[in-house]
Amino acid sequence: MKSQVPFIPDNAPFSVEQRSWLNGYLAGLFARQPLTSPDGLPGTTVEQAPAELTILFGSQTGNAETLARQTSRAAAGKGFEPRIFDMQDFDLAELPKQGNLLIITSTYGDGDPPDNAVDFWEALSGDDAPAALQIRYSVLALGDSNYIDFCQCGRDIDVRLEQLGAQRIYPRVDCDVDFDESFEGWLDGVLNALLSETPDTTGPDQGTGTGIGGSSNDGSTVVHASGSDTVFAAVAVEAPVYNRKNPFAGKLLTNVELNGTGSIKQTRHFEVSLAGSGLSYEVGDAVGILPDNCPELIDEIVTLLGYGDQVLVPAANKQQIPLREALLHHYDLRNISHDLLNTMAQRTADKQLQELLEKSDRKPLDAFLYGREVIDFLIQYPGLQFAADEFVGLLKTLQPRLYSISSSIKHNPEQVHMTIGLVRYESHGRKRMGVCSNYLAHRCEVDQPVRLYFSPNKNFRLPADPQLPVIMIGPGTGIAPFRAFLQDRRADGVTGRNWLFFGNPRAATDFLYKEEMERYFSDGLLTRLDTAFSRDQQEKVYVQHRMLERGAELYAWLEEGACIYVCGDANRMAGDVDKALHKIIAAEGGKSCDAAVDYIKSLKKNKRYQRDVY
Repeated sequence: MKSQVPFIPDNAPFSVEQRSWLNGYLAGLFARQPLTSPDGLPGTTVEQAPAELTILFGSQTGNAETLARQTSRAAAGKGFEPRIFDMQDFDLAELPKQGNLLIITSTYGDGDPPDNAVDFWEALSGDDAPAALQIRYSVLALGDSNYIDFCQCGRDIDVRLEQLGAQRIYPRVDCDVDFDESFEGWLDGVLNALLSETPDTTGPDQGTGTGIGGSSNDGSTVVHASGSDTVFAAVAVEAPVYNRKNPFAGKLLTNVELNGTGSIKQTRHFEVSLAGSGLSYEVGDAVGILPDNCPELIDEIVTLLGYGDQVLVPAANKQQIPLREALLHHYDLRNISHDLLNTMAQRTADKQLQELLEKSDRKPLDAFLYGREVIDFLIQYPGLQFAADEFVGLLKTLQPRLYSISSSIKHNPEQVHMTIGLVRYESHGRKRMGVCSNYLAHRCEVDQPVRLYFSPNKNFRLPADPQLPVIMIGPGTGIAPFRAFLQDRRADGVTGRNWLFFGNPRAATDFLYKEEMERYFSDGLLTRLDTAFSRDQQEKVYVQHRMLERGAELYAWLEEGACIYVCGDANRMAGDVDKALHKIIAAEGGKSCDAAVDYIKSLKKNKRYQRDVY
């Protein structure tokens, strides 16, 4: 009978580094198995150290970190001694010492590394980066194929490691937003590749693994340490019941419009019950919502394709279900897949589309696709015929939408709150609506179920020291996590100072949570409240302008140990805020531009400058 290596589950009360060390200890402990002689009789027990495996992750929202943990568990189950490092905590001088190396990283913005991987990439891509001749490696890249620089950070690291002399032991895998299947394939392949060139230290009956999880989640074990002399005891731990593949159906409790009459924006506050789920979350986390598509849009598509109501197609889970149900729950009708584009180009002989697909530069194609959805191609080519199962096979899978949580569970037990701006616009002669925001606002009634799960964001956390000052910059719906921060600090009785910068078009119609924020300011929870309503005066004023006006005090807070947080639009706001912060540090600190850059890098490295931008 094959033995299993116990591992530390994600919900055990240990840090990533502690879990990694304990998993390595267990892998080593259980790898010391009696060897058998050639005739099958027990032989001499030989103590052999398990092969070390270093796993580095670069993560903006937590997905890469989660997959790194799953990789660690699977590797421990195969007899490796895995060690996980946040890229910002890894000393590149140690790179040549890593024999087996796995990189798991997302891409942020326009092909950039995530915040915690910026310094690592700068060092790795520099002229003085160390040689990596002894390293065997593989890269898992996470991204979104709707962006031009899909998985660019992972691609860059993969190429650079090869340039430094490392041996790619398994090809890089680029994962789209629906990454489960790709990740499982990469993990299984890379561990088998490593094992094929690693001495067998697990004995003849050891190290089966189970694809993505190492040991089975049923009957997993956790190790508890007690006192200075560590005592190990195996305790059964159940895996979380609800996740992205198995969401919890919580009842919608509240759906309230936050903007006043006449506003150019539509922002809503939602509250969903978690009663009976056993789920919890931390402030800074995101909630994933699995929406339904618009029924009217589905009617249009089915009519254009001429399908009958009873036709069956494979759902995302491969089960055969009615077409309308599949389009409602399982398939993306907004983002156009490359498979659909290529099929359209081939069957229509559309020269413009064929030329766009043939170009190596994706920018013209992305410009063409901007504002277009699946239905636009069906309208443009009305005579095009697809079998129903072929059609859904050309579509992307409908993905959950992640929203920053705007509540603290300490303040709102068994509830999660969201602050969501409704997406509505017109393009190519059609009115468009955001899938999830309009699903929640208009198609989900109070007391109806909302399918959800939680996505931890360990890169957006309140300081461990509750007395440290906190500076929060969140215009528009970016206020969401800071409402949660304030509720959490109030529930914990924290006396550390809090400063909020908030902006929106007009004070009269767009001051989200106005009464709540002003109450926090009047009772002292908010030490400072600075607002920027851009259209209330002739010259537009944004949060970065308010920061510059308060530069001396803001710098003084930073010198006193304050942590600064930014949430909201990544395209412009986050960059403008970052530039303002550099200016403030240079001007108020009397620093050169290079010194201001180093100051910001230090803030990031010490987790005192964190961003949740989208």
